[in-house]
Amino acid sequence: MGHWDRKRILVTGGAGFLGVAVVAKLRSQGCVDVIVPRSREYNLVEGEAVRRLYRDARPDLVIHLAAKVGGIGANRNNPAGFLHDNLMMGLQVVDEAYRANVEKCVVVGTVCSYPKFTSVPFKEDSLWDGYPEETNAPYGLAKKMLLVQGQAYRAQYGFNVIHVLPANLYGPGDHFDLETSHVIPAVIRKCAEAVRSGSSHVEMWGSGQATREFLFVEDGAEGIILASERYDRPEPANLGTGMEISIRDLVGKIADLTGFRGEIRWDRSKPDGQPRRCLDTARAEKEFGFKARLSLEDGLRRTVDWYCRERGEGRTSC
Repeated sequence: MGHWDRKRILVTGGAGFLGVAVVAKLRSQGCVDVIVPRSREYNLVEGEAVRRLYRDARPDLVIHLAAKVGGIGANRNNPAGFLHDNLMMGLQVVDEAYRANVEKCVVVGTVCSYPKFTSVPFKEDSLWDGYPEETNAPYGLAKKMLLVQGQAYRAQYGFNVIHVLPANLYGPGDHFDLETSHVIPAVIRKCAEAVRSGSSHVEMWGSGQATREFLFVEDGAEGIILASERYDRPEPANLGTGMEISIRDLVGKIADLTGFRGEIRWDRSKPDGQPRRCLDTARAEKEFGFKARLSLEDGLRRTVDWYCRERGEGRTSC
């Protein structure tokens, strides 16, 4: 793909869940010069480490994926860390990109930046209509400030910073630690372990009534790369499928795929998080031609199959 010829692309967080997919797609499209910094060498929370990274990497384009992330429990238990680390990483990565005369900086935000009560489907213009859901507000606000930063640097310096807002990502390679994982890997692990142990029930957080929109990680990577190539506007752009599902229905689908036939018990003492999430994806399709390809059913099947293969067991008994 001619657009990526001779481009040096710095992908922060390139060794993470989303980053691996982004780097793989870049390389499949002809980019041979992709720089993936590791946190043990460059702690992006520290300004000097970020400056050293830019001196070493000399990138033409930056895709900023690095983030401190986690599910509801992790956000609730560590709000200061989620605020501080995400804000410090982003502010410094963007600022040093400008100072290093990088051609373009792509910032990947989060659906958690939207207000707790946002009209469905979420339009980008609604981003400032209220306060985010409380359990992940520090994280969501830290990431939203990077949108403000990018727009300010564009206005004052003419620096080309863009901002995309993906729906909840999932897929093979996700993190399945129950202390930090998001909903899909957590449910897959709970159901799979119940099948292996012969448990008669699994326990899920909340009421199951909240809704979410999920984007397969490879589709998310495709959207980020298309935006990197084709989108040059200050307004944020949603990346998603436009399809909404309740957590209760999601759990039912995953239970079927893992072969779990027992009881689902809902622990209503635990939070549901944001009541609803569903994105308006018209801007991304119009401006840079992104449309998600994989259905939730197929994506869940691929994720469950991967999880079970990693454990050396068949899907129906994982």
